[in-house]
Amino acid sequence: MRCITCVTEKEVLYGKRVLLWLQRILVLYFSLPLSLMLRSLQIGLQSMQVHQQPCHIVYTDYRPTPLQHYIFPSGGNGLYLVVDEKGKFRENSFQKALNALVPPGEGDKKRENGKWQKGLFVGKAGEDSDIFKMVKMIIQRQYDPVICFSFSKRECEFLAMQMAKMDLNNEDEKVNIETIFWSAMDMLSEDDKKLPQVSNMLPLLKRGIGVHHSGLLPILKEVIEILFQEGLIKCLFATETFSIGLNMPAKTVVFTNVRKFDGDKFRWISSGEYIQMSGRAGRRGIDERGICILMVDEKLEPSTAKLMVKGSADSLNSAFHLSYNMLLNQIRSEDGDPVNLLRNSFYQFQADRAIPDLVKQAKSLEEERDSIILEEEDSLENYYSLLQQFKSLKKDVRDIVLSPKYCLPFLQPGRLVSIQLIKVDDNLPSFSVKDDVTWGVIINFERIKGLSEDDTNKKPEDASYTVDILTRCTVHKDEAGKRTISIVPLKDPGEPAVVSLPISQIDSLSSVRLVIPKDLLPVEARENTLKKVSEVLSRFAKDGLPQLDPEDDMKVQSSSYRKAVRRIEALENLFEKHEIAKSPLIEQKLKLLHTKKQLTAKIKSIKRTMRSSTALAFKDELKARKRVLRRLGYITSDDVVELKGKVACEISSADELTLTELMFNGVLKDIKVEEMVSLLSCFVWQEKLQDAQKPRDELELLFTQLQDTARRVAKVQLECKVQIDVENFVSSFRPDIMEAVFAWAKGSKFYEIMEITQVFEGSLIRAIRRLEEVLQQLIQAAKSIGETELEAKFEDAVIKIKRDIVFAASLYL
Repeated sequence: MRCITCVTEKEVLYGKRVLLWLQRILVLYFSLPLSLMLRSLQIGLQSMQVHQQPCHIVYTDYRPTPLQHYIFPSGGNGLYLVVDEKGKFRENSFQKALNALVPPGEGDKKRENGKWQKGLFVGKAGEDSDIFKMVKMIIQRQYDPVICFSFSKRECEFLAMQMAKMDLNNEDEKVNIETIFWSAMDMLSEDDKKLPQVSNMLPLLKRGIGVHHSGLLPILKEVIEILFQEGLIKCLFATETFSIGLNMPAKTVVFTNVRKFDGDKFRWISSGEYIQMSGRAGRRGIDERGICILMVDEKLEPSTAKLMVKGSADSLNSAFHLSYNMLLNQIRSEDGDPVNLLRNSFYQFQADRAIPDLVKQAKSLEEERDSIILEEEDSLENYYSLLQQFKSLKKDVRDIVLSPKYCLPFLQPGRLVSIQLIKVDDNLPSFSVKDDVTWGVIINFERIKGLSEDDTNKKPEDASYTVDILTRCTVHKDEAGKRTISIVPLKDPGEPAVVSLPISQIDSLSSVRLVIPKDLLPVEARENTLKKVSEVLSRFAKDGLPQLDPEDDMKVQSSSYRKAVRRIEALENLFEKHEIAKSPLIEQKLKLLHTKKQLTAKIKSIKRTMRSSTALAFKDELKARKRVLRRLGYITSDDVVELKGKVACEISSADELTLTELMFNGVLKDIKVEEMVSLLSCFVWQEKLQDAQKPRDELELLFTQLQDTARRVAKVQLECKVQIDVENFVSSFRPDIMEAVFAWAKGSKFYEIMEITQVFEGSLIRAIRRLEEVLQQLIQAAKSIGETELEAKFEDAVIKIKRDIVFAASLYL
């Protein structure tokens, strides 16, 4: 480090690179100049603060090549401009695009990652598919080259196969492609040249069509990148990784779907993801404008589309977190100080930067709160508190009385019920002792059926129900035509409608029942029924509509109910005698008091945030992780690094604690080199396979030992107050490629191991390369504690796996 004169970092804000970069900026010497390529000024400001050096910024706040955003509806034949080059959203064009959308039928669904998802292309092939029509139109209009982004590696390849009848290159270009391709492949062995991925790719490339995703062989990806740069690939199907870290723009970008699976569910792509990928459209100095096309196969709201295509980039938040490797190296270093490392972290920088704004917010809210002056505030406070208790008790009583156990027998058609009115446009609660209700007539009730077997087997009293009630409603439509129904008092203007409500929205059940018409479809029948309800209400206007008695009629037998009723009666007496009860404008005063209390709560929340911001970030976690290291014997009580700690200091590419424990337990020493390499593959493999091959018995036994060790390490962390999910941690070690890596270490050819695993070639190569990196770290770890036998074993493992296509040299070197 002392010999370096300058450090240059590129694409430092992508994925896990953020954490590595943030660690480096903290440990570099303060006098060292930094050259950074990033998308946020915050990092530059932080480096300026940490290194006490001026920060010179070169930036552009505009896009040199403007973009036009189009929608291509599934089943349609044309493009619809929804955002022009000036950034104006065209509402009419957007609606026309949605109107031209042909909804996919049941045959157009596909199952992906265990979830059902509508598909643009399944069930269609060749010239009939939307993607074929789209690419054909782009080529005819000379909008190529085009990048078609997909969110699945398999879908990338499937879409490329849809172009089987399309040829975009002339004979000279095909000759050039074949020459470049085989020049690159010459570094592979004859066996590797026969891999299906290699042999199947050339015919596609010669037609000017390419595929780019992380599952490809690294050498194939590099060839495709070179051909794309040379203009020999006119249409490239790629995953979103192609938009990050590679400076390879095109004239047109196509999104083959606007929804993606994020590991949990399908969701709309975020504005940040859209900005990153659409940014590849438009080549500076070549194209007057870039073209971005969204292929849409389902209805989406204008607000969703606007947020996607006109939204801002995702906010930058610190990904910094403590690791045991980082902590041990800081403890071991003469100049190291974990507390100082945390103090200079980007996380702490962001927290400190937020404090002035928080102070302003708190001051503004305090001024607003202090401007609310109330007479008899103490008395109002007391009344407000009693009212909150009263409302809470009334809700408790309602929940008991209207539980399915008691109310189901009384939900007969024709029974009059009072319904709680919910004001959508008013956030303030009601400050009246009387509930804000209206009336309706029960038509029917229905049990809510859940998806799980447990819901089906529930007893009637434990299930959930909705009640169909005829009452007066108003219907509103938003800009997208979405209907919103609101229940209003019977005397207000509106239309009679049957609405499905949860039992919880019913306030009380009347003992009065009406005879209702069998056919309520005609508006006149519904209106006449509500007129009868109004007549009944006017008849009982003096004493109120008779209600079912919970104890006598509904047979409610609950000590909680009786206790709540007694407390409600006591509170009603207090309300009658309360000095503020007869005060004029009491509800307005209570609303002001409520607003004042809300402001006070916001101020307290902001001040709590300020206190946590001024405190050192990760301080408690630092203490907890040190407890873990002491408990497991990595450091002494005086923070002196022991043998285990020296080993963990060298391991940064795998879980350092679990791997160190395996090393000191003798597991790695007692097994063959091939078995050891196979076991270590569980530390580097991160993808999830649905139907992975089960490893042989001896490997499965080793994997069980790994799981037991990982579980023990996780439990110690949990006992030391480190936030960790034990089972999630254990399941992060996956045995999916143990057999493949075992065979590779035994000397099998690459095409042979691809026959025993379902993973993509590129994914397996990346895992083996990471495995070699872990082995190199283990060599240094064994050397640091004088374990020459283990050191030799790790070196032998490196020799066994570092060969052939897996470690073929890059074309860029």
